[in-house]
Amino acid sequence: MAEKEIMCCETEEIHQELLKKVNETMPEETELYDLAELFKVFGDSTRIRILFVLFEAEVCVCDLANVLQMTQSAISHQLRILKQSKLVKSRRDGKSIFYSLADDHVRTIIAQGMEHIVE
Repeated sequence: MAEKEIMCCETEEIHQELLKKVNETMPEETELYDLAELFKVFGDSTRIRILFVLFEAEVCVCDLANVLQMTQSAISHQLRILKQSKLVKSRRDGKSIFYSLADDHVRTIIAQGMEHIVE
């Protein structure tokens, strides 16, 4: 199988108008860092599995541990990371704490990610 060739320009030409537009809309470095950190959270298959469960229903740690066949401790550790990243939220109901997706943005990210990989 042949290696894919990287296409490069034949001559070096700077397109000032394009670069001006890019520079005017480029987010701050701290915002880009925060975005990269957010995407790192999605880089763990256990966290993705948890998000997919929460995509369907609000559940407690016991339910997540059961459906994903993992320990409650392992689930709790991943939920802590997801909560710190503002991807999930929790609410107490008696002795149980139920988790759900934080908002529709998370639902959209997951749905678009799936759409992208099945194209």
